[in-house]
Amino acid sequence: MDLFEWQAKELFAKHGVPTTKQVVVTTPDQARAAAEQLGGGPVMVKAQVKAGGRGKAGGVKFAPTADDAEKHASAILGMDIKGHAVHSVLISQAADIGDEYYFSFLLDRGNRFYLAMCSAEGGMEIEQLAVEKPDALARVPVDPVAGVDRDKAREIAEKGNLPAAIRDQAVDVIVKLWDVFTAEEATLVEVNPLVRTPDNQVLALDGKVTLDDNAAFRHNEVHDAYRDNSATDPLEVRAKEKHLNYVKLDGQVGIIGNGAGLVMSTLDVVAYAGEQFGVRPANFLDIGGGASAEVMANGLEIILSDPDVTAVFVNVFGGITACDAVANGIVSALSLLEEKAEQLTRPLVVRLDGNNAAEGRRILTERAHPLVEQVDTMDGAARRAAELAAAKKGNGAA
Repeated sequence: MDLFEWQAKELFAKHGVPTTKQVVVTTPDQARAAAEQLGGGPVMVKAQVKAGGRGKAGGVKFAPTADDAEKHASAILGMDIKGHAVHSVLISQAADIGDEYYFSFLLDRGNRFYLAMCSAEGGMEIEQLAVEKPDALARVPVDPVAGVDRDKAREIAEKGNLPAAIRDQAVDVIVKLWDVFTAEEATLVEVNPLVRTPDNQVLALDGKVTLDDNAAFRHNEVHDAYRDNSATDPLEVRAKEKHLNYVKLDGQVGIIGNGAGLVMSTLDVVAYAGEQFGVRPANFLDIGGGASAEVMANGLEIILSDPDVTAVFVNVFGGITACDAVANGIVSALSLLEEKAEQLTRPLVVRLDGNNAAEGRRILTERAHPLVEQVDTMDGAARRAAELAAAKKGNGAA
């Protein structure tokens, strides 16, 4: 879960990372009141969106007075920044900046360890720095068991060429940022810029934090408080409530599979087959290893709630869960949907392979639902689903 800047800085303060006082607001009047609450100015007015490049887009403004804060908030609220609408702005105390640095902890999945990145040349986007001045960005592996103590933090600061005059303070901040990273179970903690003020204070003026959703059950209070569904597709919100791995896409063929790898492959074959018929995959939905009737019903309900979906492709390879169990799940799911007055109105193409596939096919054949078709091969099923989706799309989805 990506956090807004105000949320990241709130977590920083919780762990003792020095930052500036702040108030998040949603109206220009509130912006004025927040600026007055913070001393009347000067303050920064910053768009709260989960995207970089806010400054270049005009979403970050310096406000010498409360009047200026109100004016800038009025201009920024409602702005579109890289496809993200601005619904709130952060009013934070302005700080004198002497130098800007970059710092982050992240999970390096490729190398299977944690990584600290540090540079004395902060302020610009890290991707730009990495390309234009790769030698200026120190990359320091962190042993997950050993972690980051003051000695490791000093090594990171030295390799990042942070000035000696503020290095002790930087070490303190790095240790506290490691506390944020580990205690909150994050996959990214980034500060850009980490600044040195003219009186040699070190402050985190911005923050980017990504929390690990897999650890949410250990941090329900934080995740529930910070989760923002305003920019999330409503179907994805509903699917999450039903514990489904669902991602909405811009297409017409609904997809259900068991296992992320199989579902990704299904997306590819549907996309390829759909080129001929002018249709695309409508979603990613992995029902996992246990395709129970309830899980299948929930999956179908979510997919059929998408008005763009004109056909559904269920692609299952029986392994731990045998195909006959999956077929019974589909049959039960159809019954459950009918009981809810949400019976199937769009064609469903099913491909079963693997453990007990023949029995699974027999069960579906016996059920003989008029809108359920079986195809033996993955490519053939993808093509048939695309063909039916195109035909239904042309006639208008029911």
